[in-house]
Amino acid sequence: MQNAKDKRLKLSFENEKDNAGRAEPSAGGKRKKGDVGQDRIWEFIAIASVPLVLVLGNSMLVPVLPQMQQEMGISKFQSSLVITLFSVTAGLIIPFAGYLSDRYSRKGIMIPSLLIYGLAGILAGFGAVWNSYGVMITARAIQGIGAAGTAPIAMALAGDLYSGATESKALGLTEAANGTGKVISPILGSLFALIVWYAAFFAFPVFCFLSLLAVIFLLTEPKKDKPAPKFSAYMESIGRIMKDKGHWLIPAFFAGSLALFILFGVLFYLSDVLEAPPYSIDGVPKGFILAIPLLGMVITSYTTGAMIKKNGTLMRWLMNIGLALMVISLGACIFVLNMDNMYVLITLLTISSIGTGLLLPCLNTMITGSVEREQRGMITSIYSSLRFLGVAFGPPLFSWMMDISHAIVFISVTSLSVIALGLIYFMVKPKGRLA
Repeated sequence: MQNAKDKRLKLSFENEKDNAGRAEPSAGGKRKKGDVGQDRIWEFIAIASVPLVLVLGNSMLVPVLPQMQQEMGISKFQSSLVITLFSVTAGLIIPFAGYLSDRYSRKGIMIPSLLIYGLAGILAGFGAVWNSYGVMITARAIQGIGAAGTAPIAMALAGDLYSGATESKALGLTEAANGTGKVISPILGSLFALIVWYAAFFAFPVFCFLSLLAVIFLLTEPKKDKPAPKFSAYMESIGRIMKDKGHWLIPAFFAGSLALFILFGVLFYLSDVLEAPPYSIDGVPKGFILAIPLLGMVITSYTTGAMIKKNGTLMRWLMNIGLALMVISLGACIFVLNMDNMYVLITLLTISSIGTGLLLPCLNTMITGSVEREQRGMITSIYSSLRFLGVAFGPPLFSWMMDISHAIVFISVTSLSVIALGLIYFMVKPKGRLA
């Protein structure tokens, strides 16, 4: 009986009629009458606020890293660890948070995680005030623990709440919110730095508190259809999923991680290059320039999420086109480095970001919809963990490559993008409408 119910919730999208105004069933049963319209909009806002604050807590610091080096007397590598240690810690903890969210509840993990995330941000700010690199970097690691239970769990919750075209739209919105955070964060970070360079540490908890209120009061988590499995049985089910679907899940995980590695690495690269001659751009103008490629990704992510509606054939086309755009634009950067032309460089990096915006919503929809609710938290968390590790290694590896040669930076990321394109083209082949 239960299996029949689960299957009904995964019906083909031929029967979905979102545009007619009918509510879709969620994983916990039928949605209430008021769920279409205003209530759903507020749900979308609450879900989107979580990846938004996650990015703000990290990306707002990117434009102040050069100033941090000067004020605290630290090296470029040490400043990159402010981003890296946060992301590594989050990446390691995310799978455990995913299991706990499957075992207990999504909100039961997200709420304390947002509290830890915000409070540790205040501690990091005091570390900057005291000129204590040790306190600041420790607080950033604690923030990573809090971050582990935020956006990845929100992605799983979106899969619980919605099905079909609405699920794709919600997941596209989470990616767009993630990207929006990346767009506005360098601008906000630059604006806060006009007060004092470490002001972003203290401003971030305010955004975190607003997201916390949204999660508490605007989201109603559906009830579990069956009791949570024991850990041994749970891990066996995850093993079966990876055995059955690992041939395409692993390439999808790699592509998502690589996209975030390149995105954050490019942000770090631009933040450093724009302040040096011949550009000599810093402060708020630099923040606006950093936001340009990210804006291209945000618009593309939201449009893609709203358009795909779990159309497997369309998703395959968009993923391959997105990666091809990354290969072409990043490869072209190799040949324009000696031109000292900021407009050409920003245009090429924006095209690469548009490619990322085509890729990520498709991956999110495929990965989240590939498993039943009982394992969704862990699978999405493994994916998110690898994305975080991509973010973590972007700044330090780009810093290391920049010390060798700027050409090496783009030769490396172009080569990796070619590998990702080959894997996605040959291994990830969704067809028709995904059920």
